[in-house]
Amino acid sequence: MTARRDNAGEASPGTVNVLAALLEARTGQQIAANRTWRIDTALRPIALERGLPNVDALVTRLLDGSDAALADRVIDAMLNQETSFFRDAGVIEAAANAIAALDAPAPRIWCAGCSTGQEPLSLAMEFVERGGVVPEIVATDVSKAAIARARVGRFTQFEVQRGLPIRRLIRWFEQRDNDWIVRPDLLQRIAWRRQNLVADLPPPGRFDAIFCRNVLFYLAPGLRAQVLDAIAQALRPNGVLILGAGETVIGQSDAFVPSRRFRGLYEIAPADPNVVYKAG
Repeated sequence: MTARRDNAGEASPGTVNVLAALLEARTGQQIAANRTWRIDTALRPIALERGLPNVDALVTRLLDGSDAALADRVIDAMLNQETSFFRDAGVIEAAANAIAALDAPAPRIWCAGCSTGQEPLSLAMEFVERGGVVPEIVATDVSKAAIARARVGRFTQFEVQRGLPIRRLIRWFEQRDNDWIVRPDLLQRIAWRRQNLVADLPPPGRFDAIFCRNVLFYLAPGLRAQVLDAIAQALRPNGVLILGAGETVIGQSDAFVPSRRFRGLYEIAPADPNVVYKAG
């Protein structure tokens, strides 16, 4: 691999291959060929912080083992952490309706791949505002940096403007300098954990609903069934799985089928195909 190029040059193909292999080995996620440009954008600031001229030099440093914390930093930077409050608001509402219809006495939700926390915080707002039982919410992500941000609950003006109407912003956030801080009574409703969907066990216990939105399509195809099987083990028999709009279990796993009770959601495939789970 050519280790160094001119300062303005993009990462070399060898560097891209090394980084893509590292990301897949650590997280199971792949970088699509049409998105390799993100590598240079995401990693060039880290190279500059360490006094290196470009991403090729950063990878040389990474490979020589002299910077123990660098691998985690590089992985975090390459992960796609795109998220927003009440993203696909109709899905949030439909899922909340489904969870309420299950009529579980102590409902539990797992938000897998929660990024910086907007999804679980949106769910917590939704359920508190509805009144009644508020589910226990466990939120996980492979990124150490993302979970650290989520635990603090500090968001920029740009981030809160994406999906939050002013009434919710005023009710659930406090302004501090140019940022907005989630009120403690909301933030503390969520248990934040770092977790690798590919390599780690699911959080303890079983869940009535599992959100795993916009995660599967970043995984290598061979890992999708593995992850879905693990999710199925963590879901209660009557529970529901919520995927992203561009994702499906069809052709990915035999563990789930499209729900007959709740349109757009998924449920564990019954041993008898004639069985239909009841909502309650």
